[in-house]
Amino acid sequence: MNLTSVLRSNKTRDPRSEQLNHFIVEGIRDKKGKNIVQLDLRSLDDAPADFFIICEGDSNTHVKAISDSIYKKVKEALHTMPSHTEGSLNARWILMDYFNTIVHVFYPETRQFYEIEQLWSDADSTEFADV
Repeated sequence: MNLTSVLRSNKTRDPRSEQLNHFIVEGIRDKKGKNIVQLDLRSLDDAPADFFIICEGDSNTHVKAISDSIYKKVKEALHTMPSHTEGSLNARWILMDYFNTIVHVFYPETRQFYEIEQLWSDADSTEFADV
């Protein structure tokens, strides 16, 4: 077992990640994002991050508005910006990389096609009620 595996298998609470994830979910809810799911990937060896937060919007405009809301909420609350963002032009799948947490904001058909939750089905999953 390598150091990364040891660190990922240690599911101790990291208050910074919990805060970040809280504000990401709040940013999604502020714009009425739907089907919000958090995947805890810390116990998986090949995971690219500790958490995925996945949601969807009803249209390209809605997907973009959700990602803008997340960006604004996290920046104001934690003075943190994503290290990388992809997909803003088409707004069918916007990925926001906050290093330990990766946010996926999908258009519904795109989410169904890529089936991220099924790809990482070994992860612990938390669903958040729509507002």
